[in-house]
Amino acid sequence: MIKKRSQSRLRSDLRLHSSPEIVPPLPSPDFLPYRANDPPSPPPPPYSKKRKNKLSNAPPPLPPKETNDFTLDTNLDSMEGIIDYTVLPSHTADPGSPSSGVESSAASGLGSDGSSLHHEQYGLYTHTSPLFHDPFRPSTHGTKRKLIAGHTFDGRKISPKTLVPVAQGLNDGRDKDGDNPALWRPPESWAVVDKEGEDSMTAQDYSSSDESNVGRHFHSNGRKRRTRASMRPDCSPDSGMYKIRIYRANNTYHVVSIDMSVTVAELTPQLNKKLLPDPKAEVHRLYLKERGRERVLAQTEKPASIVRRRLEQAGYDVADGLDILGADDIQFLMKFVYKSNVLGPAEEDLNITDFEYIDLAGRSLKTVPVLLYSHTESIVSLNLSKNPMLEIPLDFIQACTMLRELRLSNMAMKKVPQSIRHCSTLYRLDLSCNRIADLDDAGLDAIPQLRYLKVQNNRLEKLPQYFERLRELHTLNISNNKFRKLPAVVSKISTLVDLDVSFNMISELPDDIGELKKLDRLILVGNRISKFPDGCSGLLSLRLLDCRRNNISDLSTVCMLPKVTTIMADHNAISALDVSFGPSLTSLDASHNDITQLTLAPGPIGTPYALTSLDLSYAKLSSLDGLALSHLTSLRELLFNFNSIRTIPDSIGDLTELRRLACSNNRLYALPASIGNLKKLEILEAHNNSLPELPATIWDCSSLLVMNMTSNLLGGFGDPLSSNSALVRQGGVERKVSAGSISSRSLPPLAYSLEKLYLGENRLSEDVLHPLLLLRELKVLNLSFNDIQELPRGFFKNLAHLRELYLSGNKLSVLPSEDLHQLRELRVLFINGNKLQTLPRELGRVHTLTMLDVGSNVLKYNINNYEFDWNWNSNPNLLYLNFSGNKRFEIKPDTSKVNPGRNQLDRRSLADFSRLSQLKVLGLMDVTTTFMPNIPDDNEQRRVRTSLSEVNGMAYGIADTLGQSLTTFDFVKPEFRERKNEAIFAMFGRSTQQHSHPNVSKFLHDHFITVFSQELDELQKKGGSIEDAMRRSFLKLNKFLHDYLYNRDPRKASTASASGSIHNRNIIDLAPVRCGASGIVIYLVDRTLYVANAGNSLAVISRQGTAELLSTKHDPFERSETARIRAAEGWVSPKGLVNEECDVSRSFGFYTLLPIVNARPDIVVRPLTELDEFLIIANQGLWDHMPYQTAVDIARSERADPMIAAQKLRDFAISYGADGTTMIMVIAIDSLFKSPAMRSRQPTVASLDDVDAFVTRRRRKDEIINRDISRLDSEVSPPTGHVALVFTDIRNSTHLWEVNAGMETAIQIHNQLLRRQLRLCGGYEVKTEGDAFMCSFPTTLSAIWWCLTVQVELMNEGWPLEILECEDGQEIRDSKGNLVSRGLSVRMGIHQGRPLCEPDPITHRMDYLGPIVNRASRISSSAAGGQIMCSADVIRELNATIFGTEERTEYSDMQPLQAIEGIRRLGVEVIPVGEVKLKGLEVPETLSLIYPSALIGRKELEGAETHPGTAVSRVPFDVEQMRRIAMLCHRLEALTSGRIFRPTPVRKGSTTKSIEEEEHDSESNPQHFYANPDILLPALEKASDTELMQVLDSLSLRIENVVTNLAVKRISAMSSTIGSEISRRNGGGLDLVTLQTLLKFLSPLDPN
Repeated sequence: MIKKRSQSRLRSDLRLHSSPEIVPPLPSPDFLPYRANDPPSPPPPPYSKKRKNKLSNAPPPLPPKETNDFTLDTNLDSMEGIIDYTVLPSHTADPGSPSSGVESSAASGLGSDGSSLHHEQYGLYTHTSPLFHDPFRPSTHGTKRKLIAGHTFDGRKISPKTLVPVAQGLNDGRDKDGDNPALWRPPESWAVVDKEGEDSMTAQDYSSSDESNVGRHFHSNGRKRRTRASMRPDCSPDSGMYKIRIYRANNTYHVVSIDMSVTVAELTPQLNKKLLPDPKAEVHRLYLKERGRERVLAQTEKPASIVRRRLEQAGYDVADGLDILGADDIQFLMKFVYKSNVLGPAEEDLNITDFEYIDLAGRSLKTVPVLLYSHTESIVSLNLSKNPMLEIPLDFIQACTMLRELRLSNMAMKKVPQSIRHCSTLYRLDLSCNRIADLDDAGLDAIPQLRYLKVQNNRLEKLPQYFERLRELHTLNISNNKFRKLPAVVSKISTLVDLDVSFNMISELPDDIGELKKLDRLILVGNRISKFPDGCSGLLSLRLLDCRRNNISDLSTVCMLPKVTTIMADHNAISALDVSFGPSLTSLDASHNDITQLTLAPGPIGTPYALTSLDLSYAKLSSLDGLALSHLTSLRELLFNFNSIRTIPDSIGDLTELRRLACSNNRLYALPASIGNLKKLEILEAHNNSLPELPATIWDCSSLLVMNMTSNLLGGFGDPLSSNSALVRQGGVERKVSAGSISSRSLPPLAYSLEKLYLGENRLSEDVLHPLLLLRELKVLNLSFNDIQELPRGFFKNLAHLRELYLSGNKLSVLPSEDLHQLRELRVLFINGNKLQTLPRELGRVHTLTMLDVGSNVLKYNINNYEFDWNWNSNPNLLYLNFSGNKRFEIKPDTSKVNPGRNQLDRRSLADFSRLSQLKVLGLMDVTTTFMPNIPDDNEQRRVRTSLSEVNGMAYGIADTLGQSLTTFDFVKPEFRERKNEAIFAMFGRSTQQHSHPNVSKFLHDHFITVFSQELDELQKKGGSIEDAMRRSFLKLNKFLHDYLYNRDPRKASTASASGSIHNRNIIDLAPVRCGASGIVIYLVDRTLYVANAGNSLAVISRQGTAELLSTKHDPFERSETARIRAAEGWVSPKGLVNEECDVSRSFGFYTLLPIVNARPDIVVRPLTELDEFLIIANQGLWDHMPYQTAVDIARSERADPMIAAQKLRDFAISYGADGTTMIMVIAIDSLFKSPAMRSRQPTVASLDDVDAFVTRRRRKDEIINRDISRLDSEVSPPTGHVALVFTDIRNSTHLWEVNAGMETAIQIHNQLLRRQLRLCGGYEVKTEGDAFMCSFPTTLSAIWWCLTVQVELMNEGWPLEILECEDGQEIRDSKGNLVSRGLSVRMGIHQGRPLCEPDPITHRMDYLGPIVNRASRISSSAAGGQIMCSADVIRELNATIFGTEERTEYSDMQPLQAIEGIRRLGVEVIPVGEVKLKGLEVPETLSLIYPSALIGRKELEGAETHPGTAVSRVPFDVEQMRRIAMLCHRLEALTSGRIFRPTPVRKGSTTKSIEEEEHDSESNPQHFYANPDILLPALEKASDTELMQVLDSLSLRIENVVTNLAVKRISAMSSTIGSEISRRNGGGLDLVTLQTLLKFLSPLDPN
């Protein structure tokens, strides 16, 4: 109260000294003020201090003696000669223009009557006094200024605190000292209100009860009036009425109905009538709260438009009723609050203890707290982010003499506060995450010591020129803006050390960027840059370059920078890494590029490269250059995962400093023996290759800690006796010791170092496990999915340090018990998928055990017989226990007679889980339990599964890992809505512990069904599709989750539309409010899948063995998601995090990021066919470590039992590096196409008419040397009798091998595809010759199915860039725009008959001979690339079986149903060719072409001729590089004549020298030879590969001749010197210097 009176007294004194002669011009009675959205308008001039009329609903008046000093006459028509009409606002002024915004300000102050509310528009009053306003509130264009004649002020260029020049002639009020009191201005912190600063708005055209007015309309509803769907007006969304909930300060609300064009200024009078019953109430303003921040809405902003935009950004559609959603509780997204213009929280609520480093972020401050004014000299760092203030008082800034850091982020500012420029001591300024469009008027160059400037996530398109005057600027972050090119002024900031321009739209860098001589760090992530200009060579101080996710194709310029140490260039367009590394480069990440060749120029003699880390993963390398590797002797980390490399060169052994070698997911069939030289190697990752054995020298790796050999073809672990370390010297003679005589002194080095060994999915048996007993330090051992039937005796005795043991998927029938107690540190034991019938009692002695999986065995024992068999109560520390899949296992209490030593309670407790108080996951699927009370409850801290593993006749399985805590919940609902044709499978949660909470996942798990059922029922009322219901369910569930986490009262209106069960409990813990969860839901209706997902939980379907993704991974790095995030005022960090917080772009939760991160799902509708086999649903734990196709192949190998398939995927995910919570579901959807009698969990054979066609046999292990192929179905037996033969060949393959560097990788992709489809379609590979295949099929339609499938799949392969940019592999579209050709083009020919069948004596494979084979070969030769040529017999079978246009043949009934279904699904088009005379055959053949329906456009290409010599490839032959070689050749040729070649200088502007002058210059300096190099070279822009090769060959020959000529001349010049030296010595020996000189000149002539 004291402060209130003091302010009022101060204001009354000021009013007494105001000049009564200065009267503002009056407004038109019906004038409506507007304010532009962009900038704050200029402040009122200091001379315009005028009195205000007392308004009926204005703030409390001053004492009577100070009010109503005069009465205004507003009759403008009677004021001719009194006022100047030229300064009055025009009625037709454009409110959106800057000028009209200023001129219309005359309306702010007085109205035509006293009934309308007039708000203070530029300041915020304190308490109830109308005399002070918030100095941070920007002024609007509603302020009228008296301008100097001839001067116009642009409101967009003037800050609210800018001083405006005073008009001449306004000095009549000068006092006796000659000072004009009107020119005096109080400090900004006083927040003195000028009369022109008040708001004035007229509402006479708007009525709450009149909805028929033309133009802008609004309608208000009372607090208790509910808005329902039936109230929705029948009008278009853009022109209809929008219902919006406006809250009071006490959290009650009022619903208004307005259209899209109503502004805050127009809405305010209505809010005053409804929400301010007291006309003397203090000034109120409309605030918007969202994303943890609060701001005052400008008078020209349109609330309905804001609501619509936010709802759309949050994922809602027009069909969801955007016009009525605002009437519901949407506080999870945004909240309008109409409240008092107070200065903010009380001082005691600020809780400031340290006045040096002050953090006031998100405190709803409208002004700087008064408390800070007395400590301004102590403030060093001030954080005012996420507050609604838009200005900082100038006197406060000037008083902060020690201020070094100022943070003003997330404040919705469109202009930089003008007072900041006066902070001369500022070092760091953060203006990020605002709406700043330019910095022209910020005046940042006035801050002399500014070093760090962050303006990321704004709307900048350019930088002002004064930036070059920032002489101390050290760090500049302009990422996530709208730059299309790097501002030129950036290159002029010579002091710049750190520059971040990521996530803009920059397509090229200026050449003068090299002027940044001090630049140390350059971040270019997420732009569109295609190359580095030559000027980048001037970045002499650059150490870190991050250019990820661009279109860069060449790194040679930046790799040679003298000080660069780290280059991150993944996800670019690099195809050939042909570089030479600079002297300081230590780390290069070139992963996720289509690199097909790696060539390194040798470094300086005697100085090895400094490179220590090289990442070439996810490229298209087919081999490694051994010479290149030999130069990288300093490497410590080498990664080339996910390539097509078959061998590692022996030079890998020269990398003696190597610590990590990652070569997983390649096609390696051997590791070099030199790997034993890597004494410092710590991690070896070679999983998912085709290694049949390990070199014995692996035992010599004395530092190896982790070895991952999962998913290979290993038959053993290598003989330690054959390594050098196993040789013992005795009496000077080396001898080998036997395995039994190996003592601790003679153990190989690996036995003392290896801690983690992963050998899952190999061919290991119990006979080869003995070498593992030497590994005494093992902590993790994974032997899952091998051929182990029993463990050797004493196996656990020497593995006492084991912590994790994985033995899943073997054939174990007994777990050895004698040494189990030795595993004193064992925590994880996975023995699922075996043949165990009992568990030994000794397992209970492993007290450290926390995770046990014994699922999918054949357990059948009495759990109450604890004296002999294991009972879980013996291990009370268990966190994870899984019995699922043991159909014969029973859990029931002991019903026998009570023994004297045990009571009934003890017997019952053996079947109870109550002792497992820490249990998090309990799996009891398919387990029989007769005592239900013993099953613990399923809650947020525990997941319990007790259902059957069958849903609507479909078998399914689930497997998971726990991680550090329970974060993911699965959900399965059979017979959804009591309908037998519906089912739901769902998964909610996150795989990582960060930003995860079980309460979030559990809530989604518990309530999705309720919400989804309601939305499906609403479809009958509202209309729409199932996709609409799924989208609305995700969005509504996200809203309910918000209410649940924030402990909202369920009785409030916000939950009126939700079911009571959703809000039947409150939660106090606020830990999960910043967490989130990914979600995926599979809704099955009949034979149609509806897949909805938000986040990184994905679903993949197996279509006859081919993986097909059915969902979308919402990655912030994806350009479409990045654009959506930016449109919602969010940003993506270089780490790939949204607003530096969240790693997914869509998710449940994360409400502080809404609507940037929303729960709108991507929905896929997928009709099922008979070719669809099973569905995999998994979270990030699987998909981050396993490709989709690999997952399908692994699951398909166990598709007879989905439970085992899921467990196998989980175990492999662990082996591949998955950490945290991994959850996987496998659903056998092929059961939908089987009769109930055929549905079973047993292995089934495809339903074929001709069983012999697809009869499989057990493959011999030595026949399969490819890991990917070995996972597929066994190859069919060699067809005999009547067979179909297919020949294939690649078009222009010979030419491609000669000129295209990507051919080596392409041929591996081609071979892998053809062999894979042979297994899936039931074909037999006879032989290959080069790139040609000869295949046989038991039926004709199988052959046709295979050919059609291969032609379609060739279009989808990941071909190297060199192939895609040559003429033989480039994309071709037909006249309708359909893609019909991409990558290698393969011709095919099909013929059928009875050839002579004989096994090949060398290969032992079936071979085919005779006329049928010759004719099939000639038919293939008659086809062009991409065509399938068929004989008349083949077409006859096709017409009879598929089209039904001919009579059925004797073989029609043998055609497999799978092939028939596959052909019909692909579609086939037959194009008759006619009778053709085949080469070497007497009888002509009637031929026809067949195409898949999707590729029928290839028919248009039949007449096109192909010339091998015109295959253009821009990748291996760069024209610019060719010109540089030519320039080198010209220079060398000029040197042979003793001259220096120089190109003719390019003249800019007018010519200053004549040709004669130039010739005179040449004559004056005869050593210089001037010429235009362009005339010495042929035109290369349109040259073919062959022509470029000819030019390159010519240049290389010329260079070689020139070098030889120069060497001979040099030797001849020295011959006389050498001869005289020899003569002088009279036969004496030459000294060392002379010999070295001779050697230097003779060595180039040595051909070797």
